[in-house]
Amino acid sequence: MKHLADLLLLGDLRLYETCEPVLESDLPQLMNWVADLHNVMEEIRSTYQFGRGIAAPQLGIMKRLIYLNVDRPQVIINPELVAVSEETDELWDDCMSFPNLLVRVRRHRNVTLTYRDEHWQLHTWTVTDWPISELIQHEYDHLNGVLCTMRAVDEQAFKWRPTPQSHP
Repeated sequence: MKHLADLLLLGDLRLYETCEPVLESDLPQLMNWVADLHNVMEEIRSTYQFGRGIAAPQLGIMKRLIYLNVDRPQVIINPELVAVSEETDELWDDCMSFPNLLVRVRRHRNVTLTYRDEHWQLHTWTVTDWPISELIQHEYDHLNGVLCTMRAVDEQAFKWRPTPQSHP
């Protein structure tokens, strides 16, 4: 079982690699990978109070696999963005691989992707919910070796995450 200490951090060259597709022959390993992704995301949530999704390469699993847990757990295998809206928005993005840094980025308002689920069923998903759309783009970038630091809108697009204040 992987833990927070297994998370690749900014500067690890593996974060800049393009991932290989998950093969149907990889399915016996899939639930172990998903359990690792879930476990590390829960540790991030507990430690840093954020985390809605994680991409496999963040744990050194160089496969095209994303795990989301917003309202429910969701496994996204071999996603492909097949359409993106022209309309974009800016946001302060965060990343588990550099949890104390926020980066101002611009992302497409809506996306459509195809992917397989954990049962190898093919899906097409048009995402018009902004928080989910930007999350999908962030995690999808990880599969292509792109970090949000590389999408910064300008040189001033970086800031430290405020630390949670403890109350007596």
